[in-house]
Amino acid sequence: MTTGHEFTNLADLASARVGGRAIAANDDFFAAKSNLVKPEPAIFVPGKYTTRGKWMDGWESRRRRVPGHDWSIVELGMRGIVHGVNVDTSHFTGNFPSHCSIEAVDLPNGVKPAMHAVEGAPWTTILDKTALRGNGDNVLAINDHRPWTHVRLSIYPDGGVARLRVFGEVAVDWDRVAPGKRLVDLALISNGGLFMAASDLHYGTRGALIMPGRAENMGDGWETRRRRGPGHDWAIVRLGHPGIIGKVEIDTNHFKGNYPDRASLEGCFALPNVIADNLGAMPWATILPETKMSANKRHFFSGEDLLAAGPFSHVRLNMFPDGGISRLRIHGQLARG
Repeated sequence: MTTGHEFTNLADLASARVGGRAIAANDDFFAAKSNLVKPEPAIFVPGKYTTRGKWMDGWESRRRRVPGHDWSIVELGMRGIVHGVNVDTSHFTGNFPSHCSIEAVDLPNGVKPAMHAVEGAPWTTILDKTALRGNGDNVLAINDHRPWTHVRLSIYPDGGVARLRVFGEVAVDWDRVAPGKRLVDLALISNGGLFMAASDLHYGTRGALIMPGRAENMGDGWETRRRRGPGHDWAIVRLGHPGIIGKVEIDTNHFKGNYPDRASLEGCFALPNVIADNLGAMPWATILPETKMSANKRHFFSGEDLLAAGPFSHVRLNMFPDGGISRLRIHGQLARG
């Protein structure tokens, strides 16, 4: 369970990077609803206009001249339990909504068009009407912790929102994903993996290590600044489910003059709600000893390469002395019982 704004460290269930998409809106005259789920921060381009008006990197409806309010529906890329949201109004200064509310449904088979504007059931209000500030973050806690597949953002009465971040925990059907002794990537974000902390996040994208697919470019990974003193860099990932590790992949895709000289992997077993600051004192076992890395390459390790199999709930990837790694895959069997 998270407190305060700790939920912003959880996965963004709505991000387009994991399949989130805005499927409907009653009005996106000035700026497209699809911008709501773009993973990158919103930008502002002075002097850029379209045939409909000022270009804005967000969702923006026209000025309302009749009673009512505007809304947009987002299909979450990962069904999950929502702990909080950020209704980000970056760059919307004189045109942001005064208030918002959020409703949700759990319909894995999709929301039919006839349900888009329905008031009440099957929609459940998870955020009551709340005042917004312009040109910035509006980070709001959600206290209904049932799993959802879709959210509907309502804005009052009209205006623009740059991004909708929906922070939560992925609801994984493990009987379907990992029946029996099937190996599954326990670190993958869509399997509930969580990028918890790192020694340095100067470059790259937070959480990219556990995103689906291979990296698109060098910015789609974890990269640290050049180390000028002793020590090494590290990143901690909470597995989506404790497991017995059978295969590890460390991918340096796109990192050519800045890949690590060596890497190692450790594991520990801790409670699911342990905070990153308390993990340092845990007993960590070496899974993969310090091993030479190569540029722009997928490195696979299994069998005798791995010194310990677990069960582990968290892994710590170390790189010596610094550099960049695009993806980490931890293939294992679920530790059941």
